[in-house]
Amino acid sequence: MKRIEAINDFVIKFANINGSGSASANELFAKAVMRMGVPVSPRNIFPSNIQGMPTWYEARVCEKGYHGRRGGVDMMVAMNPQTWDADVAEIEPGGYLFYDSTRPIPESKFRKDVQVIGVPLTEISNAAYTDPRQRQLFKNIIYVGALSVLLDVDASVFEKLFAEQFKGKERLLESNVRAIHLGRDYVKQHIEAPLGIRVRRSDKVGDQIFTDGNSALALGCVYGGATVAAWYPITPSSSVPEAFQKYCDKFRVDPETGQLNYAIVQAEDELASIGMAIGAGWNGARSFTATSGAGISLMTEFLGLAYFAEIPVTLINVQRGGPSTGMPTRTQQSDLLACAYASHGDTKHVMLFPQDPHECFEHAAAALDLADRLQTPIFVMSDLDIGMNQRLCKPFVWDDAREYDRGKVMTAEELEAGKDFGRYKDVDGDGIPWRTLPGTHPSKGAYFTRGTSKDAYARYSERGPDYVYNMERLLKKFKTAADLVPQPLLRKAQQATRFGVIYFGSTSPAMREALDVLEEQGVHLDAMRLLAFPFPASVDRFIAEHDKVFVVEQNRDAQMRSLLVNELEVDPKRLVKVLHYDGTPITARFITQAISKNLNALVSSTTSLQKEAA
Repeated sequence: MKRIEAINDFVIKFANINGSGSASANELFAKAVMRMGVPVSPRNIFPSNIQGMPTWYEARVCEKGYHGRRGGVDMMVAMNPQTWDADVAEIEPGGYLFYDSTRPIPESKFRKDVQVIGVPLTEISNAAYTDPRQRQLFKNIIYVGALSVLLDVDASVFEKLFAEQFKGKERLLESNVRAIHLGRDYVKQHIEAPLGIRVRRSDKVGDQIFTDGNSALALGCVYGGATVAAWYPITPSSSVPEAFQKYCDKFRVDPETGQLNYAIVQAEDELASIGMAIGAGWNGARSFTATSGAGISLMTEFLGLAYFAEIPVTLINVQRGGPSTGMPTRTQQSDLLACAYASHGDTKHVMLFPQDPHECFEHAAAALDLADRLQTPIFVMSDLDIGMNQRLCKPFVWDDAREYDRGKVMTAEELEAGKDFGRYKDVDGDGIPWRTLPGTHPSKGAYFTRGTSKDAYARYSERGPDYVYNMERLLKKFKTAADLVPQPLLRKAQQATRFGVIYFGSTSPAMREALDVLEEQGVHLDAMRLLAFPFPASVDRFIAEHDKVFVVEQNRDAQMRSLLVNELEVDPKRLVKVLHYDGTPITARFITQAISKNLNALVSSTTSLQKEAA
C-alpha cells in the first residue's frame, strides 16, 4: 500500500458524538497547527437536534493558504461507532484511520488501502481519571496528544495554549497538560511516528487573525455606528446579536456614568424584530436585525413597508438550507431571490456578499452607510459556513477619521431657510429624496410616513401618475445603488479565453483554489467575484465578452443565474449552471470537476457542429 505523503498539506476529519466535549479539543488541535505557522481552515459540522447525535470537525491544513474545502479526507479520527462505516469510506486511498482500540473491532470493518492507527484511549483515560465526566473530556485531549506525535506537532505549542487559556486556574492547567502527555507518551512507546502526513514549522500565518463571520459582522455593526439591534433567536445567526451585546458592553458604555449607549431587544418573533429595527431607522438610529431564511420569510410584510416608505435598516442574513425549517445547521446560498425581491409587488433590495470574516466586518459597516444613503433595507448575505466557522483572514482595519454617510437628511437650518422639502421628490436625478428626522423643526419638515401610495410631498394619492412617479424613482434609486455598492473583482486568466466564471460569497475560497488547479491543467477562465446586487455595468460587460460563463453557487435553482438573466436580460444559454446544495460547503474538487466536465461537453459539441458544417 502506498501511503499519502504530505507536509503541511492535508485534510483531517474528526468524527465525534454531539455533547461529548470534543469541540474544544478539536479546536485546540487547529490552533496548535496555526501556532506552528501553518494556515488551517476548520469547519464544524453538527446536527440541529438533541445531544448524542453525530458531529464532525474537518480541518484543512494548507501551507499555500487555501481556506476552502478541498474535498476528500487524508486522516479520519473515528470516535463515533454510529458513523464508523461512512467515516472509514471517506478516507482517501493511502490515507490514515485513527481510532480508539480499547475494544476490539472486526477486521472486516477496516480497509486494506488505509493505514490504521489504534490507541486505547478509553483504557488510558479510565486508568488516569475516576470521575466519569473527566474520563470523557480528557479522552478527547488524550487523542489530541497522540495526534501531536503522529503529525509532529510540538508539545510546547499545546502547553503554551493551555497556559493562556487557564491562566490563574493552575489545577485545570495541570490536568490538561497531563492529558496531552498521556497521549504523547503512549504513541512514543508503541507506534512508529511521525506519519506520512505531518506538520512542519512555517511562517505562512503572518498577521492573519482567527475569527468567525458572525463575530466579525457584530463588530462591523459596532464600528459602523449601529446603536439598535432587534432580533429573534434562529440558527445560524443568533451569535451575531450576542456578539454585538458583548462588544457594546465593552465599547458603548459611558465610562463616567455607566449609561448604555445602545439598545438590544430580543423580540417575540421575527416580524416584531424587523418592525422594531425599522422604527429605530425611521427615528434616525442606525439599526439592524440578524436572522436566517426562515426569518426573512416572516419579515417580508415589513420589508415592503421599509422599501416603499424608504426607511433605512440593515438585515444580516446568515443563510442556511431551506425551504421551511430545512437544514438549520447546514449551509447554502439559497435566499438570493427571497431577499432580492422580498415583499409583494415590485420590490428590489440591495444585497452584499462577503466572502470571509474580514469582509463581514467591512460589509456590515458599509451596509449601515448604504441604508442611510439609499434610505432602504440593505441585506448582508452571509451564510453558516462563513458565520459559524472560524477562519484565518486579514486583520480588521478602521480609519478613525472616517465619517458615517447619513445621506440626504435635511437640517432645521435648511428648513428654516425655506428649502423645498418633498419627502418623496427626486431633486437631483439619482432617485434618492431628502428626508427629515422626527423633531428636526417645530413646524417644518413633517410628513406622514405611509405604506400606501403618495405624491412627491408624501400626501396620500391614488392617482396613477403619482404612483408611477414613485415606482420609477425607486428604480432610478436602485440604478444609483449599482455605483455605490462594493464593485466586482476581476481575475484575468493567464491567456485569452472565450470562457468565464462568476461566483460570490462563501464559494470564493474553494473557487480560488479551483481556478489555480484549472490553470495548471491548461484550462483558462476569466473570473469575476460579485460583491453586491444590483449588478454594476461591469458585470454585463464581462458576460458579453465571453461565449460561455459558468455561474457557481450553492443552491438548487441557480438563483444567482436567475438574477443575472432577469436583471441584465442575458441569454440564458450563455450562463452555465454549476450547483452544489447538499448542505456541506462547496469543494475545490467539485468545482474543478464540474467545470471540466461542462467544458469537455461544450468543446465536443462545437467540434461536432464544425464537422457537420464541413
